[in-house]
Amino acid sequence: MTALIGRNAAGKTTLLHLAVGLTAASSGRVEVLGRPPAAVLPEVGFVAQDAPLYTGLRVAEIVRLTGRLNRRWDAAAAYRRLREREIPLDRRVGRLSGGQQAQLALALALAKRPRLLVLDEPLARLDPLARHDFLGMLMSAVAEEGMSVIFSSHVVAEIERVCDDLVVLSAGHVQVAGAVDDLLAEHQLLSGPTGEAVEVADRLQVVARYAAPAQTRLLVRRRGREVAPPRGWQAQPVGLEELVLTYLRAPAAAALPGPHRLGAGASAASR
Repeated sequence: MTALIGRNAAGKTTLLHLAVGLTAASSGRVEVLGRPPAAVLPEVGFVAQDAPLYTGLRVAEIVRLTGRLNRRWDAAAAYRRLREREIPLDRRVGRLSGGQQAQLALALALAKRPRLLVLDEPLARLDPLARHDFLGMLMSAVAEEGMSVIFSSHVVAEIERVCDDLVVLSAGHVQVAGAVDDLLAEHQLLSGPTGEAVEVADRLQVVARYAAPAQTRLLVRRRGREVAPPRGWQAQPVGLEELVLTYLRAPAAAALPGPHRLGAGASAASR
């Protein structure tokens, strides 16, 4: 599971729409499962932020309709997931709560038995309990099916709970990407006298600097080698939220060379 994080207008939705064939690239190239998006649509599930559904249909009717529109379809799995969440099959979709509509959209996407599931900020409009239920269904499906997932979200706590990999976007560019555990291990916070900060920073790869009159904190990236704190400086690990916020605040980096792989299944050019 790969988390995709960025500010509003960073390019998250554009990238995901390119991956599922809703938008055509004006330059560059996007490949999904090693092929153009149009060639793999039956193998890709997608849940948009607003969970667009036919609100006048009953739940059972929309399950049957979606089944007729997809070549790969597991109706039994869709009905099982809906029963587990106690979503009434005879209720009109428009009368479901926001959380139930999100769970219905996810159940429909999962019923395709996709190799890749693309989620565009599915938690944005949900309350904490609805978020918990949505993630429960998602994690259960991933454990059962072994699919790859790209998960766009602003909720860092939930990303830390469920995602293996992280990509931070800014102004259409990849700021940082990698396995969550590796990124946390590679970054370190150093604290020490402000008068020595310039000399210390010159020897390290500094991602961000937080200066005060007496003390300065440096977020540094170690890139596979241990960084012993200079004499009089203290080192401490960095949390995922602080790491993400730091890269979101940083100026957009230059485009990284070559294709950027997102998770196990999808890759995209930087623009």
